[in-house]
Amino acid sequence: MAQSASTETRFLEMHSGKWRVVVSVPRSLQPKLGTKLKRSLDTDSLAIANALKWRVVAELKAIIAEAQGEKSDLREARTRAALNILKRRRAIIDPLELNEIADETAHVAAELLGDPIGTEAGPDGELQEVFDPSREAMANSFFDVASGRAVPIDLYRPDYLSQLKVKPRTRADDKRAVVLLADWCRTNSIPATLQAITRKVAMRFVDAMTNAGNGRNPVTMKKYFSRLSIYWQWLLQREHVELNPWQGIKRPTDTSPHDEKERPFTREEMMALLNGPASAAMHDLMRIGALTGARLDAVVSLTVKDCRDGLFLFKPQKKEPAPRVVPIHSSLLGIVAARVAGKSEGDDLFPEWPPPKSSMSLRERSFKASNAFTAYRRSIGVDDCVAGKRRSLVNFHSFRRWFITEAERAGQPEHIIAAVVGHKRQGMTLGRYSSGPAIEQARVCVEAVRLPEGNELATVAGSATSH
Repeated sequence: MAQSASTETRFLEMHSGKWRVVVSVPRSLQPKLGTKLKRSLDTDSLAIANALKWRVVAELKAIIAEAQGEKSDLREARTRAALNILKRRRAIIDPLELNEIADETAHVAAELLGDPIGTEAGPDGELQEVFDPSREAMANSFFDVASGRAVPIDLYRPDYLSQLKVKPRTRADDKRAVVLLADWCRTNSIPATLQAITRKVAMRFVDAMTNAGNGRNPVTMKKYFSRLSIYWQWLLQREHVELNPWQGIKRPTDTSPHDEKERPFTREEMMALLNGPASAAMHDLMRIGALTGARLDAVVSLTVKDCRDGLFLFKPQKKEPAPRVVPIHSSLLGIVAARVAGKSEGDDLFPEWPPPKSSMSLRERSFKASNAFTAYRRSIGVDDCVAGKRRSLVNFHSFRRWFITEAERAGQPEHIIAAVVGHKRQGMTLGRYSSGPAIEQARVCVEAVRLPEGNELATVAGSATSH
């Protein structure tokens, strides 16, 4: 719980019977500024000192920032001071302490407002004080933020993101969505605050972002609107907002004049890919993808220890709750044996496509492998592009679709296929070391899928492009 204004002494010390603000100076600047910056508040009341200190703290920190060669922004510093008060207010339950916070907010706002610069007749004819417009705007902004009347859109995002269990790319989409909304608000003179995002404003934003002339991709924008809705739902559950303005808003759809969906490879395309001039690593990658139905990132992330006892152990993908076991197809045993030979347990099965060097990278490990496959696929003429759609209707995921299709044609039960490829299923569990019916059924399913046979030439890819 936040401390009471009558007991908190952060940034404060008593000197000659009066409270003063004290801010520590970084060691590198101490020869220039001294060890601490200090400023008296001219009060012996701790409660009043706590009310007045934040503006002074912001100003002293601005001095330090300028000494470090950073751009000083007092407005931003005062906003941070207001947010500090707001966070303390949110953590307090005791009514007396809430009153202290309210007094503190009023004191600081009064300090920012300053003395009147004159008087003028009010609507009722009586004289009223007039304040400097810039100081009045500054004081009002501080009061609105500190009192919770104007909470910045991203104030609670650190807490939200700390509880968000998604991939880095989805986390980046979250950030981009909020930045896009905030930028749009500023462009349209709308406060970038939670209180300002009403249902009407949200709809205006959606309309603006999906306007046919703005060049934005409908699929991307749909993803951003979804991330905003999830964030607002989190805020709603914690009573930071009173409604989710994004809920139920009709999402944009791709209006391109085609109804084609991404599909499995045809037999001719499979023959072209498997007989083509790919590297040895790419040939191995394609065959494992085709005979497991696994996603590309799961395949390239395999290590030696993930290929034991005739089983692959694929890392969780999408919404899978745990790693998934898939029997190694008999025709893949030679490939796996060659790739694990002489390696340690933690070594990569596909060192040709290592993970990104930077731990901050948002790219999946499979990024370069995907690019390499796409270049190879296109080089032999296996492609299926349609106007209005960014991705080809065939891609590495088409191996997964091909595996499912071939397993179905071989008469394998739907729930067994779902277990093998990691689709949601009921009552089906595969144990890594189990020799019971579950793992055996999965092995039968995998072995039922066979790569195309024959000596057909890779040049049949020419016919694939006409699909």
